[in-house]
Amino acid sequence: MTAIDIGTAEGTRTVDTVDQSVHKDVATLAGRTEWVGLLVLALACLVYAMDLTVLHLAVPMISADLHPTSSQLLWIIDVYGFMVAGLLITMGTLGDRIGRRRMLMIGAALFTVVSVVAAFAPTAEALIVCRALLGIAGATLAPSTLSLIFNMFRDPRQRSVAVGVWVGAFSAGGAVGPIFGGVLLENFWWGSVFLLAVPVMVLLLALGPKVLPEFRDPEAGRLDPISAVLCVGTMIAVVFGMKKIAQDGVGAAALSGLFGGAALGVLFVRRQLTSADPMLDLRLFRLSRFRVALLVNIVGIFVAFGYFLFVAQYFQLVLGMSPLHAGLVMVPSGLGFIVGSQLAPRLVQLMRPAYLIGGGLALAGVGLLMMTQLSASGGYGLALAASVISALGLAPVFGITTELIVGAAPPEQAGAASGVSETGAEFGGALGISILGSISIAIYRGDLSSALPAGLSEADAGSVRDTLGAAVQVSTQVPAALGESVLAAAREAFLHGVHITAGIAGVASLAIAVVSIRKLRDIPAGPLTHED
Repeated sequence: MTAIDIGTAEGTRTVDTVDQSVHKDVATLAGRTEWVGLLVLALACLVYAMDLTVLHLAVPMISADLHPTSSQLLWIIDVYGFMVAGLLITMGTLGDRIGRRRMLMIGAALFTVVSVVAAFAPTAEALIVCRALLGIAGATLAPSTLSLIFNMFRDPRQRSVAVGVWVGAFSAGGAVGPIFGGVLLENFWWGSVFLLAVPVMVLLLALGPKVLPEFRDPEAGRLDPISAVLCVGTMIAVVFGMKKIAQDGVGAAALSGLFGGAALGVLFVRRQLTSADPMLDLRLFRLSRFRVALLVNIVGIFVAFGYFLFVAQYFQLVLGMSPLHAGLVMVPSGLGFIVGSQLAPRLVQLMRPAYLIGGGLALAGVGLLMMTQLSASGGYGLALAASVISALGLAPVFGITTELIVGAAPPEQAGAASGVSETGAEFGGALGISILGSISIAIYRGDLSSALPAGLSEADAGSVRDTLGAAVQVSTQVPAALGESVLAAAREAFLHGVHITAGIAGVASLAIAVVSIRKLRDIPAGPLTHED
C-alpha cells in the first residue's frame, strides 16, 4: 500500500491507495478539482518556459550593458539549465519524501525572490550567480509539476490529455514570452524580463495549497547529499571543460574539467548501485521503453535548444530587428509547438508512437537543414519557415516521450522518474546550448582571426572576436566605413557558425528519428500505459 496526503482547504489527510496492480485494472477518473489543479501547474510551466525564451531576446542588451566575455555569456544562458539538470533527481526524490506540493511551493517562493534580485544584477558574474540560483528553484518546479500530474490523472486517456496540456504550457510560454519580453525590452532595461515570473509565481503560491493535492511516498529512504553533490559536480565540471576548449582551445584546465567530470560521474553511478537508498534507481534503465524514450527526449531537446538561441540572435543582430519585432517574428514557431503538443494525444490514439515520434524528428531535421541556407540579407522568410517546421516536428516528440518515460515507472516512483525525465530534458537543452554554442564560437573566432579588417585597436578587436553582440556595439564606435566592414565580417562569421551547428542538429534529428522508429515500433497505438 502507498500512503498519499490529500491536501484540502482545511488541511491534509493521509489515505492509503491500492497497489500498482490495482491501479492498472481500475483507473480513477479525474474530477473538476484535478483539472483546476492542472491549470495551476500549467501556470508554473508557462513561466518556466518564458524565463528562458525572454532571456534569449535580452542577450544583445546584456552584452551591451554588462560586457560579458563569450564564456560568461554562455554561462549566463545555460548555467540555469545545468543547475536544474544537476538537481532535478535530487528534488524529485526529495519531493517524494516531503511532499510534491510542498516542494512546488518552496520552488515558487525561491523563484520569485531570486527573479527580483536577477533583474538588478550589476555585473555578469552576479547575473551568473542569480541564474544558478534560479536553476536551483527551477529544479524544484519541474519534477513536482510532472509527478503531480501523473498522480492526479490515473486514467490513461486523461493522463495523455493532461501531459499534452503540460507540454502545451511550455509551448505557450515560448510563444508569449518573446512578445512580453519584446515589449519590456523596448521600454525598459534587460532585467525587466526576469520580473515577468513574479506575478505568476505569487498566484501559484496563493492557489496551489487550495487546489493541488499532496502526494508523497512514506516508504522512501533517506536523501543522499553526497549523490546530489556528485551529480551536480559531474555536469558542471564537464561543461566547464567544454567551455574552456571553446574559449581557449585544448589545455590543462579544459582537460581537467572533462576528466574530473567523468570521474565524478563514475563515482555517482557506483554510489547508486551500492546504496541502500539510491537517489536514482538504475533499475529503471532496464526497461527498454524507458531507456529509448529518454534518449530520444534528450536528443530532441538538444536539437531544439541548440538552434533556438541562434535564431533569436539572427533576427536581432544579423537582420537588425528590434527586440519586439524579433519577439513577434518568433511567435509562429511558438504556436507551432502549441499546435503540435495538443495534437499529439489525439494522434497517438490513431498511430503507433514510434512513427509519430520518428516522423516529427524527421520533419524537424528538414527544418534545421533549411537553416544552413540563412544569409545576412533576405533570410527572414526562410528562418521563419524553418523555425515553424522544426517546432511542428518537435512538439509531439516531447509529450509522448515524457509520458513513456514516467509511465514506465511504478506510481510510487513517479517523482524519481519525472526527475529523471526532466533531468534528461534539461541536460539535453544545456548540452545543446553548450556544445553547439561552443562550436559556433570556435568557428566565429576562427573566421575573424583572418577576416577582421585592419584599423581596430587591440581592445576593440578582442571585443569583436568575443561575441556578435560586442561586434555590433564596436561597429557604432569606430569610423563608419570601418564599422560597416567589421559588422559584415562578424555577421558572416556568425552565420558560418549557425550553418555548421544547424547542420549538426539536423543530422542528429534525422539519426534519432531512425532509432526511435526501430526501437519503439512495438508499442501499439492508444493509451500509453505502464510497462511491466
